[in-house]
Amino acid sequence: MRDAETTLAIIGDRGTRGLDLENVYRRLYNPDLYLRAYGRLYRNEGAMTKGTDDETVDGMSMEKVAGIIEQLKYERYRWTPVRRIYIPKKDGKQRPLGIPTWTDKLLQEVVRSILEAYYEPQFSPTSHGFRPERGCHTALKDIFHAWKGTKWFIEGDIKGYFDNIDHTVLLSILREKIRDNRLLILLENLLKAGYLEQWSHHPTLSGTPQGGVISPLLSNIYLDRLDKFVAQTLVPEHTKGKKRKSNPEYMRLWKKIDRLQKKGSARETWEPLQKELDGLSNTNQFDPDYRRLRYIRYADDFLLGFTGPRDEAEEIKVKIGDFLRETLKLELSPEKTLITHAGTEHARFLGYDIGANWNRLAGNGNGNITFRIPTQVMEAKIAKYIQDEQVVKRPELQCEDDFTIVALYGSEYRGIVQYYAFAENRYWLTRLHWVMRGSLLKTLAAKHRTTVSKLARNLASETYDRGRWLKCLEVRVEREGKDPLIARFGGLRLTPDPFLAIVDLPIDRDRIGRPRNELIDRLLANTCELCGAGGNVQVHHVRKLADLNVKGRREKPLWQQIMASRKRKTLVVCKSCHRHIHAGQPVKVPAHD
Repeated sequence: MRDAETTLAIIGDRGTRGLDLENVYRRLYNPDLYLRAYGRLYRNEGAMTKGTDDETVDGMSMEKVAGIIEQLKYERYRWTPVRRIYIPKKDGKQRPLGIPTWTDKLLQEVVRSILEAYYEPQFSPTSHGFRPERGCHTALKDIFHAWKGTKWFIEGDIKGYFDNIDHTVLLSILREKIRDNRLLILLENLLKAGYLEQWSHHPTLSGTPQGGVISPLLSNIYLDRLDKFVAQTLVPEHTKGKKRKSNPEYMRLWKKIDRLQKKGSARETWEPLQKELDGLSNTNQFDPDYRRLRYIRYADDFLLGFTGPRDEAEEIKVKIGDFLRETLKLELSPEKTLITHAGTEHARFLGYDIGANWNRLAGNGNGNITFRIPTQVMEAKIAKYIQDEQVVKRPELQCEDDFTIVALYGSEYRGIVQYYAFAENRYWLTRLHWVMRGSLLKTLAAKHRTTVSKLARNLASETYDRGRWLKCLEVRVEREGKDPLIARFGGLRLTPDPFLAIVDLPIDRDRIGRPRNELIDRLLANTCELCGAGGNVQVHHVRKLADLNVKGRREKPLWQQIMASRKRKTLVVCKSCHRHIHAGQPVKVPAHD
């Protein structure tokens, strides 16, 4: 709840349910909210991407914030249509993506933070997508620890969800809690702002703002209706009985074995009965008086676990489809909404194959949940480093230094290993490690014109992970008076880790009233970091630090030297210096630190 608490502290409401929803619009006049939004957005790669105009995060200033607030006060703010592009999907199709202007992104983030402060505490605990302190791992942990005994999985997928959200339904849901008509009009105009494709304007008749930072929150507000329907209607209807009745056949065999053992009968007498007993469950798996229904959702994908007969699982699927169609004007995707038997098949959810182990002879046969890495996922990740069945280098990285190359490979591998921490076949990642290690060494060997084996010896090291020392590849950058920088590939144990802890950063309670980062403090200092002039400063941004190392120049401009030496992608400058930077002209006044 860190973000919600911070927002409420800034706007002056201390209770998460104490937000005055009858007068929300005037909260948009608070400059601190825009500074906080800027601090959250400027690091994103998309901040330097143009929308339908030339505006980006570059040139951000308090003057721009004041201009947005001025337009809002007089209700003159108009959302700009987004620029539509298409990105490829795994199935070969293309997904439309909208790129808003920088000003629209900033205002969307401010509105999002205010709405989240009110709605977030009221969302269902079964919702995990696009929420603070929640994510894929929290959803998977809930399934792993609480879904024991599941017989059927109902995999749910909403057809074209983000493009098919009904504006009338969404606005009616918002009106139930928000009493400020000016904010509702602002949101309605955002939904209907449209998009530009091939420089032709197209209206948006449904869906949330494509590419907008507020879209995930609006989608959660919309689907919270589904969460409440499942929790308040379906779960009570399909949950009954405190526990399963005992299995009569199991009890009969157990008592017979017990009598034989008490009589001192030879092992050969009761051992066949024991083997038969091991293949049975001690509870009646077909108990007509026992039902359990569980539900989890991540964005528009949801999964239900049901203990009961299949025909009842089919009934649950139909009820969900009817509710989505009649209440939310959405349709389930027929090819992706499946019912699978937990003991013999796997449901696909959040990149895992999920099942339940009912094989008592193999141990762990009480319906415990199992997670596995899908074969298709493994092959897809390995394919990135294979060509014609040979491990290949990555030529696009050869211009980078060794530290960056090893760090990149290491972070990619570590991310995959940590994501599949719950998988019982996590050891499959050994093959991915071998392939990525070969690709890394070949990339470095091509760069240095040496052999893979020599590099492997030079970079060989060891690191400690979960109780063991493991081999890895390592690059160190020594620093005078500081600890060395270390980039590492490998050195991770591949045994399952179902109790993986997600550590959140501590909350700085002393600064919760006005949360800042170093860039915001520099902007508010209102002093040019090049010439020392004060007043009406702007922030100059570059997309990445590598852009500061322009080849072919004997001497870098002063602003590049300062940013490169500080290793910053931002520089606070006055308007005059900013014009000189973009015009390629030298700054005449010496810089002051």
